[in-house]
Amino acid sequence: QVQLVESGGGLVQPGGSLRLSCAASGIIFSLYTMGWYRQGPGKQRELVATVTSGRSTNLADSVKGRFTISRDNAKNTVYLQMNSLKPEDTAVYYCNAGYEMGVLSYWGQGTQVTVSS
Repeated sequence: QVQLVESGGGLVQPGGSLRLSCAASGIIFSLYTMGWYRQGPGKQRELVATVTSGRSTNLADSVKGRFTISRDNAKNTVYLQMNSLKPEDTAVYYCNAGYEMGVLSYWGQGTQVTVSS
């Protein structure tokens, strides 16, 4: 059974930082592209960042220079370090594990991030 469990969300003031974690089980973690997506109020789900099995990263333009994605294959965990947070970063953040261009794709349950003063 595949499980992706996100943690680290919460309420933070503008300009603050959070680190999200996603622990995976039931997959050969090192073979998967891991990603973070988010869905804000009244918006469609959008890509935030991905890291491939070869550790190549891709970030959305809206978060470049502020967010960093990384993975620890020994811990089957992917991280999203979020700095200089803005109110528009408020969303539910979802972890995704993808293999072979989406032939296999799994989602976590999401973690809420709220940026507000």
